Amino acid sequence: MQAVDKEVLSQILKWLENDEPCWLATVVQTWGSSPRPVGSVLACNGQGHIVGSLSGGCVEDDLLEKITAGELAAHEAQFFQYGITVEETEKLGLPCGGHLYIVVEPQKPSPASITHFTQLNDALDQRQCARRIINLHDQSTRIEIDSGFKDLHWDETKQQLDHTFGPRQQLFIIGAGMVSQYLADMAKNLDYEITVCDPRQDLLSAFNVEGVRKICDMPDDAIRLHAKDEATAIVALTHDPRIDDMGLMEALTTDAFYIGAMGSTRSSASRRERLLTLDISAQDIDKLHAPIGLPIGSKTPPEIAIAILAEITAVKKHRQADALQKVTQLSAASA
Repeated sequence: MQAVDKEVLSQILKWLENDEPCWLATVVQTWGSSPRPVGSVLACNGQGHIVGSLSGGCVEDDLLEKITAGELAAHEAQFFQYGITVEETEKLGLPCGGHLYIVVEPQKPSPASITHFTQLNDALDQRQCARRIINLHDQSTRIEIDSGFKDLHWDETKQQLDHTFGPRQQLFIIGAGMVSQYLADMAKNLDYEITVCDPRQDLLSAFNVEGVRKICDMPDDAIRLHAKDEATAIVALTHDPRIDDMGLMEALTTDAFYIGAMGSTRSSASRRERLLTLDISAQDIDKLHAPIGLPIGSKTPPEIAIAILAEITAVKKHRQADALQKVTQLSAASA
C-alpha cells in the first residue's frame, strides 16, 4: 500500500511514461460540509481510469465527463467550482451547503513533465516534503524539495496554488519490536515521518520498514533532537521501564499532540507511580495515554498497531470521546 497522494502521483508518472495524457485535480477550497479535505487529489486519463478521490460522491463522474468531452482543462490548468446551485449540489451528492473548489491540470507526456513527477515521487520515496507552486495566470509550475510541510494555500486573486506533498506529522516510536514494525508500516500510509529509537542495536538492526529513521540511543536524548512538538505523536512500546520511562519523562515536557505507552492497566498504574517519584507532575502524567490504543480487544501485534493508530487518529481529529463511546456501545451490544 501507498499513501493516497503517493498513489496518485505514481500513477500520473506511469501514464506519462507510457505516453498517455492525463489530468491532476486538487481540492483547493471547501465551504460547508465536505466529505474530502482540502488538498485531496485525483488523477484520471482519457480512458476513464481514476485514482484518488475529491468527494466520494458523483463529482468524480462529472469531472471525468467534462474532461473527456474537452470542456474542462483541455489545454491549460483551470480553476473550477462545484456546488454553486442547490440543483448541482443535489445532483452531485454533495452535503447540504457544500461547495467544492478545485484546480485541474492537464499533464502532457514530455521530458519536462516526466522529470517533474519523477522528482515528486523520488522525494516522497525518501520521506521528504515536496512543494508544488502552480500559477494559473502564466501556467507555470515549479517544485521545492524538502521545504517542510505547509498547509495548502490557494490565492484566488493571484490564481496561485501552493501544495505540499509529504509527511504532515511525525510518529516517534520508542522500541523496535514487532508491534513497532507493524505500526510504522501502517503509519507510512497516513503520511507520517517515522523515527524509531532503541538503544538495543540488535533489535534496531532487524527493524526492516523502509523509509524510517533509526536511532540507536536512549530515547530522551533522541526526543530532544528529533521530536517536532505539536506535530508529533510519541509512543513507548518496549515494556522495559528503563527505556520507556526515560523517553516518557522527556516526552511529557513537549507539546506532542499524543503520548502513549504500552502495558496493562496494572503496569500503567505502576508507571504513573514511578513517574510521580521522578518529579513529573500529575497534570503532565495525565497527558499520557496508557494503556495505549483504543480498547478494541487487540491481542496480536498488527491488532495492537491498529488500536494505537486508531487512537492517535481520534486524538488528532479531536474525536477520542466519540471513538470510545462507539467502542463501548459495540462491546455492550455483543455482550
